[in-house]
Amino acid sequence: MRTGAKVGIGVGAAVVVIGGAAAIFGPGLYADWANEAAAEAPSLATSAAPLPDAEAAAGTWTVTDGSFAGYRVEEVLQGEDVTVTGRTEDVTGSVTVADGAISAADIEVDIASVATDEANRDGYFRDTAMEVGQFPTATFVLTEPAPIEAGATAVELTGDLTVHGVTQSATFDAEVAGDATSGDPVQVVGSVPITFEDFGVEAPDLGFVTVEDEGSIEFSLQLAPGQ
Repeated sequence: MRTGAKVGIGVGAAVVVIGGAAAIFGPGLYADWANEAAAEAPSLATSAAPLPDAEAAAGTWTVTDGSFAGYRVEEVLQGEDVTVTGRTEDVTGSVTVADGAISAADIEVDIASVATDEANRDGYFRDTAMEVGQFPTATFVLTEPAPIEAGATAVELTGDLTVHGVTQSATFDAEVAGDATSGDPVQVVGSVPITFEDFGVEAPDLGFVTVEDEGSIEFSLQLAPGQ
């Protein structure tokens, strides 16, 4: 992220259960298993075509089924690199296109429902790292129009990102595509580089496993025409 707005959303990647799994299977085997379990980075559907122009998508679009958001972080477990991803489909909000650009966007993610392949890791993430009882959601609100170029998928988004009760300005690259004239969903995908401490969250260091200070927030939004 070019403006340096970052967030500790992925801090739940470290939890004591990892040490037990590594002890049973060995760090190398555990790392291989965990990396295979990590979700792929969000990408546009192979059938999604660039918008012919912004006017084709003019109007308000609502986040619908098939959307997800989450995090990607890197752990170091006894010298082995491990990638961890968490995901939730509990994403709501809307996006407005007007005057050749994405003119407004307001997206909310239910942090308590973000899950990985380990229940104990998820408990640490929710209760200790993100304190979801006090800060149950993360939000992104667009603050600057994002021009949509005809026939291109790339778009730059700038807005206020709020996680763990802290709001920072964020600018990041995303992609948008879909047949806006057919009534089918339009897809928006992207990844936001993050740093834990900028949002008041300390990356865990449990001795046998450490979490890198930086990670990323990832999202894939399916947008249906608003009612």
